[in-house]
Amino acid sequence: MPVNILMPALSPTMEKGNLAKWLKKEGDAVKTGDVIAEIETDKATMEYEAIEDGTLAKIVVPEGTNDVPVNQLIAVLAQEGEDVKAAAAAAAKAGPAAKAPSAAEAAPKSAQPVTPSLAKEAKAPPPPIAPRAPSPQRTEGGGEGARTDGQAAIDVAQNRVFSSPLARRLAKEAGFDIGRVQGSGPHGRIVARDVAAAREGRGLRAPSAAAAGAPAPTIAPAMTDQQIRGLYEDGSYEIVPHDGMRRTIAARLTASVQTIPHFYLTVDCDIGKLLQAREEINAAAPKDKDGKPAYKLSVNDFVIKALALALQRVPDANASWTEGGMLKHKHSDIGVAVAMPNGLITPIVRNAETKSLSAISNEMRELAVRARDRKLKPHEYQGGTTAVSNLGMYGIKDFTAVINPPHATILAVGAGEERAVVRNGKIEAAHIMSVTMSCDHRAVDGALGAVLIGAFKALIENPVMMLV
Repeated sequence: MPVNILMPALSPTMEKGNLAKWLKKEGDAVKTGDVIAEIETDKATMEYEAIEDGTLAKIVVPEGTNDVPVNQLIAVLAQEGEDVKAAAAAAAKAGPAAKAPSAAEAAPKSAQPVTPSLAKEAKAPPPPIAPRAPSPQRTEGGGEGARTDGQAAIDVAQNRVFSSPLARRLAKEAGFDIGRVQGSGPHGRIVARDVAAAREGRGLRAPSAAAAGAPAPTIAPAMTDQQIRGLYEDGSYEIVPHDGMRRTIAARLTASVQTIPHFYLTVDCDIGKLLQAREEINAAAPKDKDGKPAYKLSVNDFVIKALALALQRVPDANASWTEGGMLKHKHSDIGVAVAMPNGLITPIVRNAETKSLSAISNEMRELAVRARDRKLKPHEYQGGTTAVSNLGMYGIKDFTAVINPPHATILAVGAGEERAVVRNGKIEAAHIMSVTMSCDHRAVDGALGAVLIGAFKALIENPVMMLV
């Protein structure tokens, strides 16, 4: 039987992906392990590997297609000995809307849809689980107030909001509840033109009149798009649609500030010894035949190492909050914010407490290059136990950063600059760097956070302690 190739789930929260490029054409032979396509998420571009031998019979979703739902049919592979034309014809009839079969419709094993693997390092996504209809619920007691199964079904039907997928997406992008839009399609169905009218302030019900069964918006903006645009003259701006990365950043950081009780701790660190050590270590770095040094340490490399060791000295702060219990991490996996066009990403230096400064420096440089090229694999930016955000290179003295769940802390690093300090009753110049730690009060109390940032300060001011 032909093999259905489906859009894979590259992360637990992924719902859609972009089919960036097909690397095989219809009619091409495919071997297990061949890279057949590139799938783009909001964070990275992943190689899509085949796990079956055969012939690519039909490409259902062309390259360049955005927002392809997870588990949607994107191509069909004819296995060895099968009629390629027949497989292609069957795929053409199925169309791009074809999905994985439900458990009840499961065919013999040879006919089951197969999702090719993505990068050998990444785990294969779990098989799709078909939604199950709710079981009928019987009522107790009877009488006039009792609700029968039939009445419950009628209530559900009455509360449904009939709308097209495009209309739902447009309403979500506009930031309002689809249930507030007045539909003009068949039987009152909400279509794209209704959402467009609602964005102009026409055909939008008051919140109290919205359908009772409509889902509440994830983010309730203080002002609607229409209200914001109304503050500016027509032609004085252009609208740049949000891409997937910007939407993900907005959703995650909004969720962070709404659900995580942040508090902040700031200290000033004297980095005079660090700067001297950095200069001496870089000067002593071995060079290759072309004169290129084996490493070139940055201040941020010392920050990563110091934070990793501080978490080992204060293990109770190396934690993540969950409703079921506190996760106490054994290693210091440090995420480092890297700026990208239209957003940022946090590649992770794993087991940073065990690595030398030169190893951290070279690894971070390589991760940053691949991050900007959108070539990171999911395990290279997902997880971690804390993070560093450094705006010192932009001349920022100090700032506060938003915690990136599931982390319980994040360290915001400002610029190192000469400041006047008092030592032994005398005013002297010193290189000072201000750092602010944001803490999740559910996992890290004030005193614990103070101990952690104190441990970091001791290490960053005496870098020789990182080498012991």
